[in-house]
Amino acid sequence: MSLDTHSGSDPTATESATALLKCENLAVSYGKVNALRGVDITVNQGEIVGVIGPNGAGKTTLSETVTGLLGYSGSVTYDGMEISDFAAPDLVAEGIIHCTESRDLFGYMSVDDNLRLGAYRNRSMLKDRLAFVYDLFPALKDRKSQHARTMSGGEQQMLAIGRALMGDPDFLVLDEPTLGLAPVILNNISDGIDRLQEQGLTMLLCEQNVRFTIRHADRIYLMENGDIVREGTPETLKDDEYIQEVYLGA
Repeated sequence: MSLDTHSGSDPTATESATALLKCENLAVSYGKVNALRGVDITVNQGEIVGVIGPNGAGKTTLSETVTGLLGYSGSVTYDGMEISDFAAPDLVAEGIIHCTESRDLFGYMSVDDNLRLGAYRNRSMLKDRLAFVYDLFPALKDRKSQHARTMSGGEQQMLAIGRALMGDPDFLVLDEPTLGLAPVILNNISDGIDRLQEQGLTMLLCEQNVRFTIRHADRIYLMENGDIVREGTPETLKDDEYIQEVYLGA
């Protein structure tokens, strides 16, 4: 089936908003393998933008690139600044926080200590941030003295998101936050994202779970083989025949 590239989008609405992150003609390669091929993505202030696609589509490469972990050609600007001019830790200081697919927790440290490490660059609001995360994910408060390595995968995912939030992000990048989660944990993560959305936190959500992304995102890009092949609102894309057939099993 032929893909209708960039169908369903509203360019006027996107351009009139304030772009916090903008990728233009973004390309990333691993040797001779082209992982991203001229990607154009915009995330406006206060939006949740979803990037969906199968495993290997380039979603993790995108999340690592916009958080300063990979070199690239093209342009990636954050709040008007080209990020290639910044090291990854400097982007954290600018408000970009990345919750990786691998979670990167310290397994032999407690939940509480893992969370406190998330605020290492700004400890002035440590008490308030801890209270916020424990209120967002009460299961973490119940396990605050438990070693991270002894938690379930879903509990570790909540901890990883909680630690990212301890950095008080202006722009949160979530890479596969629902991967392998049981339904009850998925609901907890979903409720947490609802609350973050109500607070106006800007997010880039890179996710294989299309239904989850449709529920939470303001706009969605479909990535396949390093290319953006669809973009639009959740309402538009959930009715798209290709997405229904390939990703929603309709």
